[in-house]
Amino acid sequence: MPRSPLAHLNDIVVCCDAIAETLDGVDLPAYASTRTLRSAVEREFTIIGEAVNSLSKIDPDLISRISHARMIVGFRNQLVHDYPAILDSAVWAIAQKDAPILRTECAALIKELTSAA
Repeated sequence: MPRSPLAHLNDIVVCCDAIAETLDGVDLPAYASTRTLRSAVEREFTIIGEAVNSLSKIDPDLISRISHARMIVGFRNQLVHDYPAILDSAVWAIAQKDAPILRTECAALIKELTSAA
């Protein structure tokens, strides 16, 4: 049985929180020089990309309300299939600027879905 849109949205929020927690107090040079940090953050982004991709298949209207959904899936694909081209500074920037916005959007959608139920 496919997972619900709510489950995918929750996965995204949890992953965004994990990224923020992992990078709390860490600067770009420390991130770039610590493989375990990079691996942890990239793993969370991979899960986010999978969740967005799955959500796009089961609820296209809902996914249209998530900014840059196609880019999120594309970033996941790059992390998985073109990992040598990944720039630590790009991942860092996405984690700092885009992940908090994504978290806010998905948390609002969760609130909306649970209020309607």
